[in-house]
Amino acid sequence: MKDFAALEKKIAVKFKNKDLLKQAVVHRSYLNEHPDFGLPHNERLEFLGDAVLEIIVTEELFRRFPETPEGDLTNWRASLVNSKMLADVAGEIGIEDFLYLSKGEAKDKNTKARQYILANAMEALIGAIYLDLGLEAAKAFIETKVLVRLDHILSNHLYQDPKSKFQEKAQEKIGVTPHYKVLNEYGPDHAKIFEVGLYVGEELVARGKGSSKQEAQVEAAAKGLNKKNW
Repeated sequence: MKDFAALEKKIAVKFKNKDLLKQAVVHRSYLNEHPDFGLPHNERLEFLGDAVLEIIVTEELFRRFPETPEGDLTNWRASLVNSKMLADVAGEIGIEDFLYLSKGEAKDKNTKARQYILANAMEALIGAIYLDLGLEAAKAFIETKVLVRLDHILSNHLYQDPKSKFQEKAQEKIGVTPHYKVLNEYGPDHAKIFEVGLYVGEELVARGKGSSKQEAQVEAAAKGLNKKNW
């Protein structure tokens, strides 16, 4: 039996509708094994939470940095709402202990797939808070769990886009513009994983995986920067 009162304490949010909190951590795979569970999986809440997270982060950046150009704000926002960052926040909160997963997914710890599940659960949790308690409650949660990381990101230049950086270095060092190819894609439509190759000419420099082609390209570029020691 999962102690959702403990989770409420960890996130400092008291739900009126406890089912919304519970639904936020239900992965689709669990319902395949427990069709009579009584609650839907968390994907609709994730869809909502993703939009709420983006607008709150965007508004904060817009208001806080009135002289900063759009491109920089976009990179800063991406650094706050990507799956790795959200999975890290989920890890600090301890959401993993509350997930409803199939037996197969439950065994699959410390993987890229688990990172996406945790990130999606974070977005679903934000969606659940928004539905249950409104925008201000969701904003307060995002401020304390996500936006609080912004100063660290900016002071350590963690917002730099690896794709732009690799392209700049490749053009500078060898006068070639890198390109990307999708090498593989797998998984169900709601949780598809893309594998992308980063090429300089005909050379496959690095591979990256992600829940979108863009995310896979960013991972490949980050690996490429390390491999080329640029």
